[in-house]
Amino acid sequence: MNKVIGTLRGVGVAIAFLSVTAVFLPVQWLAVRFDWPLRDRFPAQYARWLCAVMGIRVETFGRPCREPGVLLAVNHMSYLDMPVLAGVIPVSFVAKAEVGKWPFFGMMSKLVRTVFVEREKRSRAGKQRDAIRERLEEGGTVVLFPEGTSSDGNRVLSFKSSLLGSADAMLLGSDGKNRRVLVQPVSLAYTRLHGIPMGREFRPFVAWYGDMDLAPHLWELFCLGPVDVVVHYHPPMTVDQFKSRKELSAECERLVREGVSHALAGRPGAFGPAYEDEPIELPPPQDGFQAEVVA
Repeated sequence: MNKVIGTLRGVGVAIAFLSVTAVFLPVQWLAVRFDWPLRDRFPAQYARWLCAVMGIRVETFGRPCREPGVLLAVNHMSYLDMPVLAGVIPVSFVAKAEVGKWPFFGMMSKLVRTVFVEREKRSRAGKQRDAIRERLEEGGTVVLFPEGTSSDGNRVLSFKSSLLGSADAMLLGSDGKNRRVLVQPVSLAYTRLHGIPMGREFRPFVAWYGDMDLAPHLWELFCLGPVDVVVHYHPPMTVDQFKSRKELSAECERLVREGVSHALAGRPGAFGPAYEDEPIELPPPQDGFQAEVVA
C-alpha cells in the first residue's frame, strides 16, 4: 500500500513539476532574450513553486546579506540545493562547465544565468574570476559551492580556497566606498522526512552524489514525501579580515560545518549568531593585501 501511495504521489509531483516548468521556460527565455528585469526575479518564484510541489519545507535562521555583490559559500548535497536557496532571494549559481551540456538541466541552468567554470583548466582561472566578478558588479548574489562537489549530506567536505578567488575583488559598496566582496557562509542541511528526523540511512534519498543516476534519483524523490531543510545564514565577512584567502576559506568551512552538525543533531540555529541585517563592521580595503595566487 505504501508503495502505491508513493507512486501516486510521484505521478502527481511529476505532473505539477512539468506544469510549472512549462510556464517558466517560455517566460524566462523571453526575459533573458530581451533583458527584462523579470529575468532575475522570476527564477526565485519558480524555485518557490518547485519547493511547494515537491513538498520541500525551508526553515531559515538569519537572512542573506542585502548588500549588492555577495558570495554565498554553501555546502552542497543535491540539485535540490538550487531551488532551496533561490527561493529565498534571487541568486546566480556557479557550476562546472559540463552542467551546461546536460539535457534539460543544462538549458535550465543557462536560463537562470548560471556562471559556468572549467575547474580542471587552471589556465582559465582568470576568466572564471572575471565572469563571477562581472555578476557581482551587477549587484547580484552569487552562490558558490566551495567543496567543489556534492556530499552524502551527513558531513561537510573540505572547502577549496581556489574556488573563492572572486573574494579578492573590489566592489563599490552601498555607501559609495570601495570594499572587498562580501562572503557569507551558509549552512544547509536536510533534517526531516514526513516531519520525522531523517536518519543517516535516509539522507542519500535526498542527497545526490558520486555516480548516482539523475532520473531514477529524481523519481524516488518525487515519491518520497515532504522534506524539511534548514538554511542558516552566518554573518558575512571579507578577505581583508584574514591573512590570506585560505584562512577565509577555513573560517567559512568551520562555520558551515558547525551549522550543519547542529541542524542534523536537531538543534538548528544553535551554533553561532545568525545574520539579521545588523550593521557590518568591516576593515578598510587593504590595497597591499596579498592573496595567494593559484596557477
